[in-house]
Amino acid sequence: MKKISVLLIAVATIFSSCSDYLEVENPNAIVSDKFFSSETDVQKAVAGIYNAIRSNACLGETSDLYSEERSDNAGRTDNQSAAGTPFQFTNFTLVPTNPEMTNHWNALYSVVSRANYVLSNIDNPSIRFTNESNRAVYKSEALFLRALAYFHLVRKWGDVPMVTRFMTAYEDILAGTFRVKRELVYQQIAEDLSNALNSDLPDIQPAAGKGRTSKAAINGLLGQVYLTMGSVLPDNKQANFARAKQYLEAAYAMRGFGQLSEIPYQDVFDVAKKNTCPEIIFQIVYRQGDQNYFSNVAFRNQAIGETLNSKRTSTGSGFFVNPDLVNDYEAGDLRKEFSVKWANHASAKTWFITKYRDASETAGANGWGGNDFILMRYADIVLMLAEVNERLGNTAEAIGYLDQARTRAGLPDYRTSDANADYHARYPTLKLAILHERRSELAFENHRLFDLLRAFGDNPQEFVNYFKAKKAADYGISDLNNVSKKDIYFPIPFDEHKLDPEKMYQNEGY
Repeated sequence: MKKISVLLIAVATIFSSCSDYLEVENPNAIVSDKFFSSETDVQKAVAGIYNAIRSNACLGETSDLYSEERSDNAGRTDNQSAAGTPFQFTNFTLVPTNPEMTNHWNALYSVVSRANYVLSNIDNPSIRFTNESNRAVYKSEALFLRALAYFHLVRKWGDVPMVTRFMTAYEDILAGTFRVKRELVYQQIAEDLSNALNSDLPDIQPAAGKGRTSKAAINGLLGQVYLTMGSVLPDNKQANFARAKQYLEAAYAMRGFGQLSEIPYQDVFDVAKKNTCPEIIFQIVYRQGDQNYFSNVAFRNQAIGETLNSKRTSTGSGFFVNPDLVNDYEAGDLRKEFSVKWANHASAKTWFITKYRDASETAGANGWGGNDFILMRYADIVLMLAEVNERLGNTAEAIGYLDQARTRAGLPDYRTSDANADYHARYPTLKLAILHERRSELAFENHRLFDLLRAFGDNPQEFVNYFKAKKAADYGISDLNNVSKKDIYFPIPFDEHKLDPEKMYQNEGY
């Protein structure tokens, strides 16, 4: 497996320091087998794993191609030329040779490789730490990031190769390169995250540690993993939901506030408050005004003729928002006004994203914004608690969590809304009401695809039916007739399958 061989022997990128991990040094400066001679070396290698997730081919701010555009939230206005292969995601015509998909696969395995390098070397007793507890902290970070990468891989491809040690011998790599059943991958993810809790990581990172994981983030991810297992795996559903509740409640207990309504929705995305907002649990850090490490999300989303997001002049229509999402917001929902806007320019009569804004003087006309990309926040935890309690039959508890989000959004509580005939017709069950609430709350934060897979992934035909029930006119130029049961997974990249069709068998339908 030549392609994966390259991934698994990759040496972790080296950084100048963990406190300033955006500054990248030459990754070839230190020979890999002599790398871990001090705590500083370990610190740099762990920072290298964090750097890997910030890639836009991995989980960075423009990785929405692999999630939002694969869901019913966003799409494309161009299906030709350079947009032809990205259009396959939203048009449900993805093929094994798709280059963006292959890049995503490679980027996720780069995270795995870097994490394995750290985990295979960090227990060397010759490495001296200023405080021995730091060894456990760095190990926890590597375990968390490896679990995060595998969680994306297993949800997008199902059975995937699972490697948990750093390998350099080609024969070992060949022997270890085969698709592992998804149940075992989930088991490894849960084990990694459980072990990651065994350190002195803070419950929530202080301002100086933003961009690094925490115990709240680990508990939150572990809760989401068990929630997913209970939703999509055929066995042990109730036990998995019970574990999900346990870990989500642990994350929730670590918050530094009471109800969501104490934190204005717009504060969560305010560039000036990104290091102090108590709702944010885990984020990818970008640097305002820095030509190398700036965020492009505000300008990228902005439509021609608009200035709300960025001072940089826009020439296109921005990131295309499906009218289906806009129509799903309830009347009076404060999140709609903040998150989307209609562009009325002659060249762009469409909805565009306004959730990410940086029109500061520092970002300036270049659009070098400082928006961090949030991977986990407390509204997500709260609504997952609503979801898991609904699955466990704890209706009152589920509604209580659901109402936290609705209250902040300026909406009536669930029971009042459910008494309204129109609302009840659109969301006839509590499960669908929670799914709708997550969509309104977390739009453009790369959650929607996974929410749909949890809701319908254990019955692929339900996934298909959900999409085909939508109005084609509200879904842009994508053809919903293309949706089929195969689309709960991506295809295995062509090169991986071709080099060993037996061990790297293709997903059904591709």
